[in-house]
Amino acid sequence: MQLVWFKRDLRIADHAPLWHAARLGPCLCLYVYEPELIHSQEFDASHLSFINEALAELDDQLRKVGGQLTYRVGRMPEVLDEIHQASPVEALWSHQETGNRITYDRDRRVALWAAKHDIAWHEVPQNGVIRRLKSRDGWSQQRSRWLEQPPAALPESIHSPRDVAFERQRTAADFGLTETEKTDLPQGGERAGQQVLQSFLYQRGEHYSREMSSPVSAGNSCSRLSAYLAWGCVSMKTVEYALSARQRELRQRRSGGRTPSAWLKSLQAYQSRLSWHCHFMQKLEDQPSIEFENMSRAYDGLREDEFNQQYFEAWCRGQTGYPLVDACMRALHRHSWINFRMRAMLVSFASYHLWLHWRPTALYLAQHFLDFEPGIHFSQFQMQAGTTGINTVRIYSPVKQVLDQDPQGEFIRKYVPELSEVPNEYIAEPHKMPVMLQSAAGCQIGKDYPKPIVEHTMAYRSARARIDVIRRRDASRTEAKRVMQRHGSRKRMRGR
Repeated sequence: MQLVWFKRDLRIADHAPLWHAARLGPCLCLYVYEPELIHSQEFDASHLSFINEALAELDDQLRKVGGQLTYRVGRMPEVLDEIHQASPVEALWSHQETGNRITYDRDRRVALWAAKHDIAWHEVPQNGVIRRLKSRDGWSQQRSRWLEQPPAALPESIHSPRDVAFERQRTAADFGLTETEKTDLPQGGERAGQQVLQSFLYQRGEHYSREMSSPVSAGNSCSRLSAYLAWGCVSMKTVEYALSARQRELRQRRSGGRTPSAWLKSLQAYQSRLSWHCHFMQKLEDQPSIEFENMSRAYDGLREDEFNQQYFEAWCRGQTGYPLVDACMRALHRHSWINFRMRAMLVSFASYHLWLHWRPTALYLAQHFLDFEPGIHFSQFQMQAGTTGINTVRIYSPVKQVLDQDPQGEFIRKYVPELSEVPNEYIAEPHKMPVMLQSAAGCQIGKDYPKPIVEHTMAYRSARARIDVIRRRDASRTEAKRVMQRHGSRKRMRGR
C-alpha cells in the first residue's frame, strides 16, 4: 500500500506524490488533523474552515478517479503506526514542507518512524525552496531549473485499499474551537483557487503594480492567491505556468500593434513577488531558529525586557488612535487579509512606535492571516522589525500612509465607523480636530475614538536612535556580513 500524506498541498492537480503513488499500487490518501497544530497560537478557526472546504473538494476530485480521502485525528507518527499495523504501508509520499517548529519536529519524528519500519519516505519539492542548500550562490538558477520541469499530470486512476477505515471530516467543535466570526472569507479549494488565478491574470491584475499598495484598491488588484498558495490549493508551478502563458499572449498582442503595457508591467511585478515568495521561505528552511531568535544576534536584548501589554492589547484591538493602523487591524479581524504594505505598516508601528518585540506580534498576526506561511511570515517580520541587520530600517509614518494610500479616508471610514463624519483634512489625525468640530462629527476624541497611544515624532526618534546605536557597533557589522552571506539576495550583493 502506498500512503499519500496531504499536508499543505490540498489539491489533485500538479501533485507529484499522488501521481507517483497512484501508479505503484493501492493508494491511501490521508489527511491528519493534528491537535498540536490546531491548538497552537498560530491557528484560528477560520483556517480550519478554509482547510475543510479544500478537503471536501479534494475528496470529491479523488473519488472521480477511484480514490477517497480518509481523515485521522492525532499525533504523528502514532497515526501512521496505527494504519501500518492494520494494513502495512510500503511507501510514504508527501511534499516537502517548510513549516514552523511544530511541523519541523513532527517531520523528524516521521522520518525516524519510517526508517525504523524500513518504509521509504518520498518527499517531493512543491516550490522553489531547496532543502539542504549549502550556499545561496546560484539559488535563483536552481529555482528556475525546477520551474522548467512540467507540472505533474493528473492520476488517471487510483485504487483505494479496502481494509482501511475511512473517517469523517472534523469541525471546530470537535476541537473545542469557537466558530470564526470573520466574514467575507475566500472559498477554500482548488476550483476557487483556479478561478481567482484566472480572474487576476485576465481581469483584475492590469493595474496591480500601481494599485497593490493602497488598501482601497489592493483588495481587487492584488492576486488574492496567497491563501491558496499557503494551503496548497494551487501550486507555485501552476501559477508560474499560467502567468507565463498570459505574458506570451500579451507580448504577441503587442507585436501585432496593440500595446498592453500596463498588463505586462503588472505581471512582471507579480512574477518578481513569486520569486520573493520562495526567497523568504528559503530563509526559514536554511535557519529554522529565526522563528524564535533574531536573525542577527546583535539585536538580542533590544526589546525583550520592555514589552508593554497595554500597548499590545490596543494594537490587537485596533484602538491605537492612529486611524489607518486601526482600520487595517479591524479589516484583518473581519477578512483575514490585508495587503502587503499595510501588513508592513502594522509590524513597523508595533515594533518601533510601541517598541514591542516581534515574536508576540508575529504570533497574533499569524493567527489572523488566513494565508499564514511560516517561512515568509517570520522572515518578513524580522525584516520589518529591523532585526535582520542587513535590511534598511523602515519606520512607516501612520499619518503619511493615510495621505499616500487613503487620502479620502474611504478605507478608514469603512472599518473605523467612529470616524465616518470626520472631514478629510483631519482623517489622518482626528485628535487635532477642534472640540466644536469633534461634536459636529459625532466623534469625541478620548471617548468615541482614542487619542494616539504614543506621539509619532518622539516614538520615531527614540526608535531610530536605539536601532542606530546597535547598527554602528563592530559586532553588528560582523553579524550583518554573516547574515548576508547566509540569507542575502545575490542581486544585492552583486550591486554592492
